[in-house]
Amino acid sequence: MRTATRLLLALLLWAGLAAATDAKPTAQPAPAAAQVAASIADVLNGPDRLPLPLERIRPALIAHYLRDGGPVYWVGTGRMTPFLQRLADAGDDGLNPADYPIDALIQLRDTIDPNDADSAALAELFFTAFYVNYATDLKIGRFTPQKVDPKNFRNRKSVDVLAIMTDFSKLNDPGDFLDAFESHNPQYQALKKMLSLYRAMAESVDWPTVAMGDNINPGASDPRIPAIRQMLMLTGDHPGGGEEDSPVYDSSTVLAVRSFQQRNGLEAKGVIGKQTILALDVPPADRARQIMLNMERWRWMPEDLGDHHFMVNLASFELDEVQHQDIIDRMDVVVGAVATQTPEFSQDMQYVEINPTWTVPYSIATGEMLPKLQRNPSAYSADFDVFMNGKLASWGGINWNGYGKGNFPFTFRQKPGPKNALGKVKFMLPNPYNIYLHDTPSKDKFLATTRAFSHGCIRLSRPIDLAYHLVGDVAGWPKARIDAAFANGQTTRVSLPQHIPVHLVYATAFEGDGGSIEFRPDIYGRDRKLDAALNGKPSS
Repeated sequence: MRTATRLLLALLLWAGLAAATDAKPTAQPAPAAAQVAASIADVLNGPDRLPLPLERIRPALIAHYLRDGGPVYWVGTGRMTPFLQRLADAGDDGLNPADYPIDALIQLRDTIDPNDADSAALAELFFTAFYVNYATDLKIGRFTPQKVDPKNFRNRKSVDVLAIMTDFSKLNDPGDFLDAFESHNPQYQALKKMLSLYRAMAESVDWPTVAMGDNINPGASDPRIPAIRQMLMLTGDHPGGGEEDSPVYDSSTVLAVRSFQQRNGLEAKGVIGKQTILALDVPPADRARQIMLNMERWRWMPEDLGDHHFMVNLASFELDEVQHQDIIDRMDVVVGAVATQTPEFSQDMQYVEINPTWTVPYSIATGEMLPKLQRNPSAYSADFDVFMNGKLASWGGINWNGYGKGNFPFTFRQKPGPKNALGKVKFMLPNPYNIYLHDTPSKDKFLATTRAFSHGCIRLSRPIDLAYHLVGDVAGWPKARIDAAFANGQTTRVSLPQHIPVHLVYATAFEGDGGSIEFRPDIYGRDRKLDAALNGKPSS
């Protein structure tokens, strides 16, 4: 291959300097497939380092085109233009068209010379490289999760690049392969449909805004009501009809406001206050972006969530128990405070502990308990055991003023009982982050709409019900035995014969009951971080 031509085209492609060209197909003849294949072999077998998009998958390209005799898939087949259109419409897939060198690929297509197999070979290889790139972005996302947020402990999934090439080369329509390659998780697919609606709304609707002011109570009259009613009709919460220009906050609008508040994680009492107005004022383009962020998170998730699993949504403060893709139970939860955020990860629940002890984390022991002990050495003696270098110690023999965060050989363990921070039961999913599900004596926290109060673990609103359900399914554990175990006050571990996957997710946009779209505030700022990562630089 002529080096100057190759480097020029590579520069245009990689730097994005190619002039914008008509994306419509052009009726250009191409070299014979055998000639193109021979030129591909020259490129891949040559001593020169290839442009980065090709070099980084060079072994797979060699295996596909040379070792396995993969066909010339793009040149002269009419498939380039449909793929270019898919790239231009990447927003429909929740991806960013700007991440892909569309104009440069168009120029590669349009400069294929029927008398120059080298230019055709280069086009073939680049189209394959960026097709693999796009398929990979669809399948596993664009970034390593923990590089976006240190509290996201999902491992980046991998793809078999050669398998992608082998599989798509068997299909006539490259779009069919991409459709099959993306996530089939029901939440992902629901978000994709909602994304289309919000993108259309963003392009066609001049979104109104509502000014701040006094709270609006049902039955009151306020000049902002017509605009609010209009917005609720656009969001699908208000059916329309009636006196749409009336300033009276009528019953049908109250119902619509409650629906909107429920979908946005607000206190659904129908009073229009600051938080409701802030949520109403979010334009469709911002909601579309929020949906795209959550689609990316689903790409990071395991392919198989488990036929029976638990899903804890940290952003909505809810736990769902799912079986055969149906939610069979749901309960409110309390998650980590902003300063002590609950991480995202997936792990199996392995056992249940009745009347648990609580081993206090080092940060709490030194940051919260030690200062109190320095003022009152017996502050915790009634409810906690203290261990020094792993051995049980006496509370009365320790001078707490001689210890600090850099010099603290103690471990505190709270005894079972009504004051125990874990309540009557905990559900263990062993993990490096010391996160588990548990009961709590602080029941009042469940009355709040925003329930981010814990040190990181998940507090359950109905833990005893869950214990009866899970332990009751274990052979030899009828309800009477469970009740007796709770009553005797002794710590009892019950191993689950089938481990149950537990997925901790941060979903700020998701499909709610009845197929509606629900949104939640970005309490941990993770949407902001992901948005900066996805839109701050190209993924390639």
